[in-house]
Amino acid sequence: MHIQFPSKPTLPRACWEGRITAGSPGMPPHETETELVPQSSAKTLYCEAEPPPTVEKVKPAQENSETDLEIEDNEKFFTTGQKELYLEACKLVGVVPVSYFIRNMEESYVNLNHHGLGPRGTKAIAIALVSNTAVTKLELEDNCIMEEGVLSLVEMLQENYYLQEMNISNNHLGLEGARIISDFFERNSSSIWNLELSGNDFKEESAAPLCQALSTNYRIKKLDLSHNQFSDIGGEQLGQMLAINVGLTSLDLSWNNFHTRGAVALCNGLRGNVTLTKLDLSMNGLGNEGAVALGEVLRLNSCLVYLDVGSNDIGNEGASKISKGLESNESLRVLKLFLNPISMDGAILLILAIKRNPKSRMEELDISNVLVSEQFMKTLDGVYAVHPQLDVMFKAVQGLSAKNTIFLLTNPMKLIQNYADQHKITVMDFFKSLNPTGTMKMSVDEFQKVMIEQTKVPLNQYQVREVIKKLDEKTGMVNFSLLNTMKP
Repeated sequence: MHIQFPSKPTLPRACWEGRITAGSPGMPPHETETELVPQSSAKTLYCEAEPPPTVEKVKPAQENSETDLEIEDNEKFFTTGQKELYLEACKLVGVVPVSYFIRNMEESYVNLNHHGLGPRGTKAIAIALVSNTAVTKLELEDNCIMEEGVLSLVEMLQENYYLQEMNISNNHLGLEGARIISDFFERNSSSIWNLELSGNDFKEESAAPLCQALSTNYRIKKLDLSHNQFSDIGGEQLGQMLAINVGLTSLDLSWNNFHTRGAVALCNGLRGNVTLTKLDLSMNGLGNEGAVALGEVLRLNSCLVYLDVGSNDIGNEGASKISKGLESNESLRVLKLFLNPISMDGAILLILAIKRNPKSRMEELDISNVLVSEQFMKTLDGVYAVHPQLDVMFKAVQGLSAKNTIFLLTNPMKLIQNYADQHKITVMDFFKSLNPTGTMKMSVDEFQKVMIEQTKVPLNQYQVREVIKKLDEKTGMVNFSLLNTMKP
């Protein structure tokens, strides 16, 4: 059987036109051009294939991700040509086809993580995706694709405008891979808005090309650069990029090697940034001096909504500086300070700063390694009265009596259920009786007020907040009908 593809190339030009020769990126040194391109045509891929034997289709017992070829649903693929294109691409580069990809190449989400593709297997996938209009999210983590594989992917992205999210983390890309990616994304010629590059051996020298590309790129909204080896020099370059970038809304820089100098540079860039809403700097070494810069960011930045600086060696002194920023910040909703050496004194400074800010929108403060006292709990009650939407996570209450512990921690829904059973009503009837309108919804603030004031099932602030978490629609309203989705 002869399969002749259209004269207009649908594969990356380097593959169609025979420009990939021995030793070129994407091709092992021992392979030659004549071995990969059939001799019957110099310009057109003209494939020889035997007619497929008649095979009785049997559904496999379970889905697996082995790199073997399973023939199924032939009729579906013969109508699109996607399967044949991928099989010929595998023959072209000399790899075994991936059965999982064949089965899912018409789905919007394709997960090829940990498949051992290597550079050539990645190239075959890239060739098949050039004309694919179905896949919008592609996972290629941990496939040892290296710079040759990245080159194939960016060549594919020059033609494919349907792919929007791509994960190529943990692939040993190094400096050359960073340069290939940067050269491509500097041109803004892709529909990719979510890019994951975690754990790719990016060091200081990789920061320069990446930051140069991101300084002018406005398409990428979400970027993961965690688990790399950027340190203070990389922090300075990333700070300069953030000062002028107008695309990024989420940036993950956790598990790098930023210290005070890099942290200050990053924060200087954040001061004037107007698009970034989520920043993860956890597992670095910002310290108290870096916390000073963070406090200034919180005072001046009006966009940041989520900030994670867990495990950054920030003590009470740093917490004091951060609290100064919280006193005037009107945008931040989540602040994670977990695994920092902050004591109860630093924790009190943080919650009082939120209390003093009537415009604070804080919803979550994570200090869950801090052991607090009953006096702290009383102070926190006052903060909750001003900001009922706030949830402070701490380790435990030190010295709390057994009686108070039971009262504080008893499951509120269980208490309400017991009351309902005793009075032969449903839990939903109980909640509806608290609503003056008798409807299934009411505002979070109003609901919290009536739950504290009602005497049928006495609950404390913490138990009321647990109930709100279960019924909250995340729209400022609680919905009693959500009870139907809960397990007994």
